Amino acid sequence: MLIAFLTAHEGVEQVELTDPWQAVKDAGDEPRLIATRPGTVQAFDHLTAADTFPVDQVVAEASADDFGALVLPGGVANPDALRTDPDAVAFVAAFARAGKPIAAICHAPWTLVEAGLVRGRTLTSWPSLRTDIRNAGGTWVDEQVRVCTAAPGTLITSRKPDDLKAFCAAFTDEFAKAAASGH
Repeated sequence: MLIAFLTAHEGVEQVELTDPWQAVKDAGDEPRLIATRPGTVQAFDHLTAADTFPVDQVVAEASADDFGALVLPGGVANPDALRTDPDAVAFVAAFARAGKPIAAICHAPWTLVEAGLVRGRTLTSWPSLRTDIRNAGGTWVDEQVRVCTAAPGTLITSRKPDDLKAFCAAFTDEFAKAAASGH
């Protein structure tokens, strides 16, 4: 199954991209880096520039129909840029409309808020997003990982890099369930 990883052209937290990417590969799926611009994505280790990663496809030319699931890595700047990009927001919303699972860690739920996907849902995130999530009609919890199966589509959320092991285990399990059910 193809799994989309959506990032802005810079600001993604490197470990929140690379660890989930490896988990997808270890599960036998194929990750694809979708970004707001062609070329490369500049990752960060908190506030320090880290590695760059080649973009597979620009979000304006991507379709949720081509993927089985979506991963939204965090970093403060990454989701802040994504939520102001109409193509990125539409791409995320399309996964939910199709009932495909979405995994988001750290600050990435900002993009879920912008896409209108948190009302009536329970999720976790970096703690500073709790007010944004509540204001958008969601319920925020302080847990390593939260799987919310309320419509439209499963959300798998996590708080921070320290929770990556639990996050990766939860979303690979949910992605496998979705693949088995034909979503």
